[in-house]
Amino acid sequence: MSAFIVLGAQWGDEGKGKVTDYLAKNSDIVVRFQGGSNAGHTVEVGDNQYKLHLVPSGILYKNKINIIGNGVVLDPKALFEEINYLKKLHVDISPEKLVVSDRAQIVMPYHKVLDGIKERSRGKKDIGTTGKGIGPCYTDKMERSGIRVCDLIKEGVFKEKLQENLKVKNDIITKVYGENPLDFDSIYDEYVNYGKALLPYVKDTSVVIYKNIKNNRKVLFEGAQGTLLDVDYGTYPYVTSSSTIAGGVCTGSGIGPTMIKGAVGVAKAYTTRVGKGPFPTELFDKTGNWIRERGHEYGVTTGRARRCGWLDLVILKTSSRLSGLTSFAITKIDTLAGLEKVKICTGYKIDGKIIDHIPASLNDLARCKPVYEEFRGWDKSIENARTYDELPENAKKYLSRIEEFTDTKISIVSVGPGRDQTIEINHI
Repeated sequence: MSAFIVLGAQWGDEGKGKVTDYLAKNSDIVVRFQGGSNAGHTVEVGDNQYKLHLVPSGILYKNKINIIGNGVVLDPKALFEEINYLKKLHVDISPEKLVVSDRAQIVMPYHKVLDGIKERSRGKKDIGTTGKGIGPCYTDKMERSGIRVCDLIKEGVFKEKLQENLKVKNDIITKVYGENPLDFDSIYDEYVNYGKALLPYVKDTSVVIYKNIKNNRKVLFEGAQGTLLDVDYGTYPYVTSSSTIAGGVCTGSGIGPTMIKGAVGVAKAYTTRVGKGPFPTELFDKTGNWIRERGHEYGVTTGRARRCGWLDLVILKTSSRLSGLTSFAITKIDTLAGLEKVKICTGYKIDGKIIDHIPASLNDLARCKPVYEEFRGWDKSIENARTYDELPENAKKYLSRIEEFTDTKISIVSVGPGRDQTIEINHI
């Protein structure tokens, strides 16, 4: 058996798309197990750049099966827009290459409307959602009123569920928020057509994944967002609505934990986050702005500028503990090239004590002051390195400190966006 996980070890945007694409070459199946169209994974192949949201990052290989698991909340409109976008870029997408779980929840128009209304109603206490209906869709899932793919592809079932749900949602939209109601007929007609278009792609993906693992095919699970956006262990409430850590793989794809061999956590050589919430190592000076511009730190999905700061090893140590990481993949170490000095956070000082874990309380986290170690920087020649020995000595010291503090080895170092700018230090 060979099942392996790739997930984000920070606040998302770590480069999971590139790492998944790199590892997919030696995999047979790539599975998305949580999140929705709020995810944004960028993959560069040669001179071409591909921006993915729902479709797994293995789609750029001709002979890989890509699965959207039951833990994903699926916006069918966004999915078919993405499929058409990829087809225009000459990417082969067919039901043989792309499979959708019959148990995945459907993002409906009222989810998006309520997402926007609720976010606006929070005022200055807004969470910073993408407005794509992800949270309200997961809410309906837990409330047991959601519409699943298996419902959408059966017109009678879908009609009944939509009628029931829209009555409740329209009452909330009109009576609570004073907005205009949504029209049943237009939603029904649009989504019935999505159901017909989706039908050839639909299978019980838990069965597909299980059988392939049992037949010794290599399965790669691709996470969205990152550890600190996990609904349980992230910086709540500034989190996503799903489990982004390794435990989410089992529930989001329908396999048992004993089938998983390992997990790699993807982390930038510095730290970024989008939206509100405490960020202990955030930089508010010209260095922070320099990292943002040099690293092109703007969201794939929203275009929002990311907040930037020094690498936080407290976060990486926490990620390794929560997901049982077997290694790290460090990306964007080339972005730091040119800085005379670089820093790493190795602890938080709070109430006169130094801690190496993330407090649950955001008030406590906001009071934490980073404890730094300083390192000499490296130059742009790092972009041309293709083996570990070719990395600058100062970069090697930086990487060694990450391994030492987190007690987790580094398997991959990315020195640029291209597939060929990937150094595999320890075989996965």
